[in-house]
Amino acid sequence: MNINNVDIYLRDQGIKPSYQRKRVLEHIIEHHDHPTVNQIYDALICEIPTLSKTTVYNTLNLFTLKKIVEIITIEGTETRYDLFNPKPHAHFKCDKCQIVYDIDLDFSKIANEDLKNYIVKDQYIHFIGICPSCSKKGIVQD
Repeated sequence: MNINNVDIYLRDQGIKPSYQRKRVLEHIIEHHDHPTVNQIYDALICEIPTLSKTTVYNTLNLFTLKKIVEIITIEGTETRYDLFNPKPHAHFKCDKCQIVYDIDLDFSKIANEDLKNYIVKDQYIHFIGICPSCSKKGIVQD
């Protein structure tokens, strides 16, 4: 997603562009690591001392409703956020550095005969392992 002006973009989505909302969205745009609420909060609290985790949660919930961001759950205990991307893709989480990467994936090539009589409304695929960066560093053992 290419957003040139966050203020205008939020207004176009029917959202009042408060400073906190703009900074949360800018953080997600600038950091492609699919952050958690805590990561966003930790990154912005020095800049916005009045920021609360509740504000971050509420902002992300609003952005999710407006299809600006999407929720990504790779492991049942951790919710992460990604800019909404209508193009089907998968996610890869590195066990070592904990970064979540977008992976281009053609879902049509993995269509399963068992699904032929089902109406699929959404698809989520994720992988867990060691990313190339950690692998190059030799961080591969458990």
